[in-house]
Amino acid sequence: MNGPHQGQPLLTAGQSLDSAETAVIMAHGRGANARGMLGMADEIDAEAAYLAPQAAQREWYPQSFLAPVEANEPGRSSGLQAIRDALAAVNEAGISTERTLVVGFSQGGCLATEYLARNPRRYGGLAALSGGLIGETIDPDDYEGDLADTPAFFGCSDVDPHIPKERVHESANVFERLGAAVETRLYEGMGHTVNQDELDYVSRLIGRLSD
Repeated sequence: MNGPHQGQPLLTAGQSLDSAETAVIMAHGRGANARGMLGMADEIDAEAAYLAPQAAQREWYPQSFLAPVEANEPGRSSGLQAIRDALAAVNEAGISTERTLVVGFSQGGCLATEYLARNPRRYGGLAALSGGLIGETIDPDDYEGDLADTPAFFGCSDVDPHIPKERVHESANVFERLGAAVETRLYEGMGHTVNQDELDYVSRLIGRLSD
């Protein structure tokens, strides 16, 4: 598609795509940018090629991820295409989807979760940091396919002002139905941020891809 996020930069960090064995696609949150998301790579501290697409106007979609899907178009679909395009760049460089981890925070975490659930196959993993499936309601029957034991990590505060813990659990349940290996961690009173335990978990996921 040719939506608002097509034609935006795809930034990189870490190892070059030509030499890396694993890749990490990173989707930023509302009001942030790709460069800031790549800064998380230093905190993750794991060898990989890191790629971060940039959202137009620094937001992937205009409303809450809990709004009806139609209210967040065409941004939502264009954002999903941005992740698809980043994955295509990884594959073209010779890195398989099975060795590619998709990470997102906040809006980006929702987008990453939605992408894998709508395009199920074996991935290197998902790390949804303060994120969940997009839509006013979630019907598990809307998601079909097999994630083939893809590791899927959901980390969020139990009192996040933007991401209800109920939606985190709903999303995790959908991923379990799709055959993912799911780990869910709710952190007491954390707020809308990323903590060290989450970063360490992501680092371990990347490390497993290199084994």
